[in-house]
Amino acid sequence: MKILVVGATGIIGKEVANLLSRNHEVVRVGHSSGDFQVDLASKASIAGLYSRVGVIDAVVSTAGNANFAPFAQLTDEDYELALVSKLMGQVNLVRLGQDYLKDGGSFTLTSGMMAHSPIPGAVAVSMANGALQSFTRAAAQELDKGHRLNIVSPRFVKETMELMGMDPTSGISAAETAKAYLAAISGTANGETLDVADHL
Repeated sequence: MKILVVGATGIIGKEVANLLSRNHEVVRVGHSSGDFQVDLASKASIAGLYSRVGVIDAVVSTAGNANFAPFAQLTDEDYELALVSKLMGQVNLVRLGQDYLKDGGSFTLTSGMMAHSPIPGAVAVSMANGALQSFTRAAAQELDKGHRLNIVSPRFVKETMELMGMDPTSGISAAETAKAYLAAISGTANGETLDVADHL
């Protein structure tokens, strides 16, 4: 299969691309590097990406930005970033990608554990993640051409925890996290949120 991985230069995305590339053709997309570049906050940029890449068998997104900050300190710009990049960036990958996805193809998005287990400072992130999971459940019912839509919910990733100065003991590595994305692409699930811990 020809699989488009958006966010392929990030911690999780790199491992997803590496895992998928063992058996598939992977097109790596980043914000400023990779085979192609895209700005998820720009619908026009997403449209341009699809027009350059052409027909594909699957789309995986591990991208989208949102800021952590205490609720009382979140600004309009913080909410806007979460909505425009993390939420609508991935929504638009599905909306615009339908015309380029082969019959029976799949979309796999990324939310995160903050949708159901938020911590202080994660309000904007939790908001976007929860909305993405609801979007996935609803939109999956209306896709045609046999297209499937699922979303992966990563736990804390060890590599990210280390970068944040946290104890990574309770985390799951990016390589282990990537297995849930493979399950979403190779399985038959539709409209589902795949918890990474269920696919180790």
